[in-house]
Amino acid sequence: MREANIVGVSRRRFVVTTVRDGGRQAPDLVDRTFTADAPNTLWVADITYIPTWMGFLYLAVVLDVFSRRIVGWSMSATLHVTVVLDALDMALKMRRPRGVIHHSDQGSQYTSIEFGNRCRKAGVRPSMGSVGDCYDNAMAESFFATLECELLDRSRFKTHSDARNAVFDFIEGFYNPQRRHSSLGYVSPAAFERHHRACAASPGALDPAVVLGALKAKPSRAREVRGLDRPSARRRVGCAGRDGRMGSAGAEQKDATSRQEEQQRKDTMTSDSVA
Repeated sequence: MREANIVGVSRRRFVVTTVRDGGRQAPDLVDRTFTADAPNTLWVADITYIPTWMGFLYLAVVLDVFSRRIVGWSMSATLHVTVVLDALDMALKMRRPRGVIHHSDQGSQYTSIEFGNRCRKAGVRPSMGSVGDCYDNAMAESFFATLECELLDRSRFKTHSDARNAVFDFIEGFYNPQRRHSSLGYVSPAAFERHHRACAASPGALDPAVVLGALKAKPSRAREVRGLDRPSARRRVGCAGRDGRMGSAGAEQKDATSRQEEQQRKDTMTSDSVA
């Protein structure tokens, strides 16, 4: 790596963004089971920081567990509760869920009265993991690790505006529409949701029997279909042999020789009988 002038991506220093204030926490409705059978069933949320020359900029995200899509996000120069409220409002406006679970840590922003009232008004069910355990919100932490390795550790931002533009391009221009996930069958979150909607709207659209059925020729036009236009797309092969079956030219020549030998034997037997 030294000879090729290649260096590895280094991890940045740890900064505390989760601070408890003694607020009332919600129960853990997830229990580290980060799976969902449909969109807008389970969301995970968290906050991270983005270093700039002007100081830290904080990013709050809301991620849909079903497709790994970032459905809401917000940035702020402070850790005020508005940063998580704005991210939640964006997710609610974009997705319009019913009874979705919102899972987060026990940071003061998520245990605040304002956030609790907003969840209650929107019909969102808050859920919180235990204190000091990153595994209780592992999916949100996984997104931040991706953001760190693929953007933050490869860029330096002079101003907050530069950081905002870069994060916007990463989330809305790359992560959601293009970045592939092994857990999604190596498709992007947007493509995974489009596939889910297509299957839900027309369950038989991807049925192989239906697709093959459309390729069959109509009985009235069966004789008009040429060899390369048939559903099998195979070339027509002429019939050969005494019984009209498929055969090669060598097989047909061999059959003709056998018939000549048989006829000669019959002629010989007839001559002997006459004599």
